Amino acid sequence: MNVEIYSRCHETFRVTETIGRRPSIPPKSCGVDLRNRRCDCRRFQTLHYPCTHVVAACAKVNLNVEQFVDDVYTLERTLRVWKNEFPVLPDLSTWEVPPTTFELAPNRRLRRNPRGRPQSSRIRNEMDIREKSDGKRCGLCRLAGHNRSKCPQRNYHIGQSSRSGRN
Repeated sequence: MNVEIYSRCHETFRVTETIGRRPSIPPKSCGVDLRNRRCDCRRFQTLHYPCTHVVAACAKVNLNVEQFVDDVYTLERTLRVWKNEFPVLPDLSTWEVPPTTFELAPNRRLRRNPRGRPQSSRIRNEMDIREKSDGKRCGLCRLAGHNRSKCPQRNYHIGQSSRSGRN
């Protein structure tokens, strides 16, 4: 953190975060007003607890940062809250439960269909469209109109594959 003092008497500072920032991101800068307990990041006034910018400003001018911590965060206040006795909850069977005046009904259209093949959510484009072909071709002779088992040249291909050592 780089701290610039704007006004020592008004306790105002400009704090710039330099560590842990990527070169492409400009450094973040916050104005700190210790007298009014304000910081531009808003954590100081929201949480009533010093943010990192306030801690850096206090370190710059040798102020004790603990003076800016609200009394809510002190051990004394915490112990005072927990000093009180909390009432013991009665047995669950003695609780009065009001009757429900409405019935929850599930919307069946929102349910997934568990049966069948799942529908694809892919958005199709021109790459997915197949060109028209003239049907299936034979795996042996590459001619259309029949398949490998009905190939007229089947005996010819089987004879050649047995001579070449293939099964």
